[in-house]
Amino acid sequence: MNNEKFKIKCKKIVGGITSGKLLVSEQPINFLAMIDIKTGKITDKNHKLNSQTLKNSILIFPNAIGSSVGAYTIFSLKNNNTSPNGIICTNSVDITTASGCAISNIPLVFIEKKENEYLNKNRNGNMDIILDADNGFIILNTTNDKSI
Repeated sequence: MNNEKFKIKCKKIVGGITSGKLLVSEQPINFLAMIDIKTGKITDKNHKLNSQTLKNSILIFPNAIGSSVGAYTIFSLKNNNTSPNGIICTNSVDITTASGCAISNIPLVFIEKKENEYLNKNRNGNMDIILDADNGFIILNTTNDKSI
């Protein structure tokens, strides 16, 4: 088994250092309408992450859509211990995600298209992420089993 580490630059929006499992969505998320705040699960049957939980993940997604009240959904997720540990935006950092992370003390960063393409290619692997918003980088720990 071989462990590899990759470092990606990011832009800090809300500071902090955290870690978690990679959870990637190419679709925006409506925090107010699509998330069960008690479980952290995505409940929209049309979303590709339907029934997956945000809890303890590093969520990578384009941006939030819908009502700005979604910021309070992020806050409720944090209070219920069902929130993502950190969030990475790939399209734009919207006011809902930024304010939700700010009031919930959830690290939030933005990454450029090149870095996002790398994450999308490697999202189905066994990957832990360290998100260091304070210093502007993401460390990806991949496990490759080459014993085949």
